[in-house]
Amino acid sequence: MIAGRNRPSIRADYGLLNRSALVVKPQTPFLEWLHGSDPTSHELKLEDLILEPTVYLIPECESWEEIKEVLQELSEEIFVDQLDGWYRDESTWPKDRSFEVFRRWFAMEHHSTLMDLCDEPLTRES
Repeated sequence: MIAGRNRPSIRADYGLLNRSALVVKPQTPFLEWLHGSDPTSHELKLEDLILEPTVYLIPECESWEEIKEVLQELSEEIFVDQLDGWYRDESTWPKDRSFEVFRRWFAMEHHSTLMDLCDEPLTRES
C-alpha cells in the first residue's frame, strides 16, 4: 500500500486560490543598471538577485494571451517595485519602463494552480 493512499485529497482539505502567480527574476540589464547606479552593488552577481525572487499574485490567467494582457497593464508597477526594492534613488531609474523593456530586464514564470495550505486567513501587510 502506498503511504497516505487512504487520506483525502489535499485539494479537498485546502482551497485553490483564484489567482495566478508571477515569479519575476531580474536579468542582466537589471544587474547592469544596478551596478551603474548603486556603488555598493558591484559585488552582486545575477545569481544573488534571483536567489529569492518576488512572487506577484495576479488575476487568474489560463493562456499566454491573458498573461500578456495582464502584464501589459501591471508591468510598470512591477518594474518600479523591483527597482525600488534594490535601489531607491529614482533619478537613476530607467525612464523607459515599457512592457517591451520589462520583458528584456526580467524573466517571468507563470503558475496557475495556487493552493493555500494554511489554516489562517490571508492577510495584507502594510
